[in-house]
Amino acid sequence: MSEHIGRAVAGNSRATVPPGPAAHTGRRQRRPTGAPPPLPHPVTITTTAWLVLVAIVLAGAFLAAQHTPWLRIDDQASTWVLRQLAGIRTPWLTDVASGINVAGSGWGATALGLSLVALTMAFRRWRHLLVFLGSVLFLEFFGKSLYFGLSRPRPYGVPIIGSWAGYSGVAPPVAVVTIFLMGAVYCLAVPGRARTWTKAAVAAVVAVFALARLYLGLDHPGDVLLGVAFAVAIAVTAFRFFTPNAVFPVAYRRGRTAHVDVTGRRGEAIRQAVRDQLGLAVTEIKPVGLESSAGSTPLRLRVEGGPDEFVFAKLYTKGHVRADRWYKLWRTILYGSLEDESPFKTVRRLVTYEDYALRLLQDIGVRTAKPYGIVEITPEREYMLVTEFHAGAVEIGEADVDDEVIDQGLQLIRTMWDAGIAHRDIKPGNLMVRSGELLLIDVAFVQVRPSPWRQAVDLGNMMLVLAVRTGPQRVYRRALAYFTEAELAEAFAATRGVASPTQLRAFMKRDPRDLLSEFRALAPARPPITLQRWSIKRIALAAAMFAIITAAVFETGDVFFPAARNLGVYPPACGTGHSMILSAQAVPSAALLPCIAALPSGWTIGGTDIASGKTSLWLDSDRAGPRAVTVTLTAACDTTSARQVPSDQPGTRRFERPLSLVPQFSSLRFYTFPGGCVTYQFSFTPGASPVLGDAAGSALSFQPRPTLVDFVRRTEGLALCGRGAACPG
Repeated sequence: MSEHIGRAVAGNSRATVPPGPAAHTGRRQRRPTGAPPPLPHPVTITTTAWLVLVAIVLAGAFLAAQHTPWLRIDDQASTWVLRQLAGIRTPWLTDVASGINVAGSGWGATALGLSLVALTMAFRRWRHLLVFLGSVLFLEFFGKSLYFGLSRPRPYGVPIIGSWAGYSGVAPPVAVVTIFLMGAVYCLAVPGRARTWTKAAVAAVVAVFALARLYLGLDHPGDVLLGVAFAVAIAVTAFRFFTPNAVFPVAYRRGRTAHVDVTGRRGEAIRQAVRDQLGLAVTEIKPVGLESSAGSTPLRLRVEGGPDEFVFAKLYTKGHVRADRWYKLWRTILYGSLEDESPFKTVRRLVTYEDYALRLLQDIGVRTAKPYGIVEITPEREYMLVTEFHAGAVEIGEADVDDEVIDQGLQLIRTMWDAGIAHRDIKPGNLMVRSGELLLIDVAFVQVRPSPWRQAVDLGNMMLVLAVRTGPQRVYRRALAYFTEAELAEAFAATRGVASPTQLRAFMKRDPRDLLSEFRALAPARPPITLQRWSIKRIALAAAMFAIITAAVFETGDVFFPAARNLGVYPPACGTGHSMILSAQAVPSAALLPCIAALPSGWTIGGTDIASGKTSLWLDSDRAGPRAVTVTLTAACDTTSARQVPSDQPGTRRFERPLSLVPQFSSLRFYTFPGGCVTYQFSFTPGASPVLGDAAGSALSFQPRPTLVDFVRRTEGLALCGRGAACPG
């Protein structure tokens, strides 16, 4: 607080203020007071509720998965619910449910997700898009861990009449549809009534999709609940933390995302904070100069209790610091490590530095706004710098510029040069004119001890701003009184492309004259100063960002396409494990099921895929190559062109169909039995011996289905629907 403002506040400490909070009376408060912040940043009740729900459901799911008594209770409760739904099955309702399931777990979900990405990009909500993709990536990583951690078969006791793939687990199709729809809520719906109705519509869509899958007997009710809760908790937490409505509102209007809403709770918080911390009563808050501001929210405050009717304020939030950090990161990748590309670490450091810069410029004689104080809105998240308001001043782009104003602009740059300072953002929006006096504003990015290149850019930009309102010859002639011809040539050799602020480049494009070329023609010839700066740091940073983006795209891309949503399963080892039970559910008519008995040396399991109607697994070999043997279980297969040979597996008939011996061995082997057929497809790398096929065959065995039926009946008290265990419906 400056001495001038302090005296004014002391003299008006007993004044009564109309509208808004009352002015501070009595002696001044010490800061910090220990009182709660004017605008706290709490975790909302609904966010906490979703996180608690996920924790409870997860705990219950793992408890049921690990302890047989709880698993038995959960499975029997699920079967009871599913049987109630199965009792109302009719042909037309089954067709509707099947269509909903296919759309939600197939290309319909892909269209939904890609449409959301396209619309978010079209509306240029890059931060929302980044948060959405981050949420999908989180779901991909941690959802997969939960999926394999639970590894739950499909429901018992009810015929499964829809298509499915993998474990029931966290109901992956339901989780994917839910997070896509929640992304649409937070990326596209305007906060308020529109978002409330959108949430209701999303809840209805998710409920219909979940009910359709339960009707078809595809998932346990608990799996559906876990999938929905997990996806909603991820989306709600991510969007509310990284894109809060107060800072990054979804709005269908023109404007910059840097400008936050200053009405409602934030407006009241600003009034309270200014009153408590500066002793001024704010009666009006009005955004100003938004067109030329991209790194803060500039405000004009009408106050009572101070020397002036109005003060100027710049509101900084954590979002501004993050945006600045990303902006400078990309600038470093695009142009190299410039001396001005060090981001601010915190909001408080940013606002403190601007306050320091204002005082520094005043000390060297630059006419800029007097700082009145820093106001804390939310600790470490939102701060406001309050300064003098230049009443009656207009941007230089709208002012009459004469020789006196030109001289003031050139003298301003000369003064900063002599003091070893660069402004770094000379543009029309930061130069105000009032009664023939040139005023400099927005000094947040002032740099002390800059490079000669940065100082030359300041000079070039200042001359371009002045020339837009006058002419290059006039400005150049006046500049010779302050700078040498060599310095002017350096300025226009350095001022190229993005070295000039966006607003200044827009002014130059609208001007029919080629101002930069005219200046270069007036100054002595000098080769352009390149903007690109190459370094090991830049190359490493660019490579790292490319690798991260590529990995993220590939990982999140898996969620968007149906084929990639099949997460696979554990290999079906002979016994009564969940993968064996799932394999029995995939082909319920099969009397025998293939399983891994013992792998010979040099052979490994490449992967397993179990889906409705088919079970597949493949083996890799250090000598026969990857996917040397693929084993597939189906209800039937075509053996017409194959030759029957004596079977080495009890209860089966074996058929062989050789395909080729050289240059590589490939062959088909079939084992048929009641209700099923197992196909062995051999495909060795060239030169591998066909004898390796015998070793691969010894790795696999066949397990009778009745073993699994008895196990489920004994442990769960339920039926493993299919051969040997008839189910109602």
